[in-house]
Amino acid sequence: MDATINWLGRMSFSGTSDSGFTVDMGTDASVGGDNDGFRPLELMAISLGGCTSMDVMSILSKKRMIITGFEVKVHAERTIEHPMVFTSATIEYLISGHSVSEESVLRAIELSAVKYCPAQSMLAKAFPINLKYQIFEDVEEGNRELVSYGTYELSKG
Repeated sequence: MDATINWLGRMSFSGTSDSGFTVDMGTDASVGGDNDGFRPLELMAISLGGCTSMDVMSILSKKRMIITGFEVKVHAERTIEHPMVFTSATIEYLISGHSVSEESVLRAIELSAVKYCPAQSMLAKAFPINLKYQIFEDVEEGNRELVSYGTYELSKG
């Protein structure tokens, strides 16, 4: 995999990779930027969430779960001093559907965490990642009810 970052002026950059898509990066005015793009560490959090999202949705689809809504939230804590690295993260999976199996959700989260998601595997070597989930049942008129929630714990051993 190759990536190229091009300077656009001041503190603005454009990144592209083998896929050909581009992403704008920038920073706020307090450090000389124009607030015109993602911060690089924001992209790291998005990469983590995107990687595991694709895994979990693919696995749930293969298990024939009826998913009507899916959201992953990533919250990363950082040090206050430079280089301001991530010190921990929480990934929260919010899954809506019809009769979604908690066992299937847990298995999908596990497979993403330990087998398929390279972003999660890499970053878990640098800091702890907490995995949480909420499963909602769709009910009439576009409403949903929480039916299950918890924390996935990687087995030690």
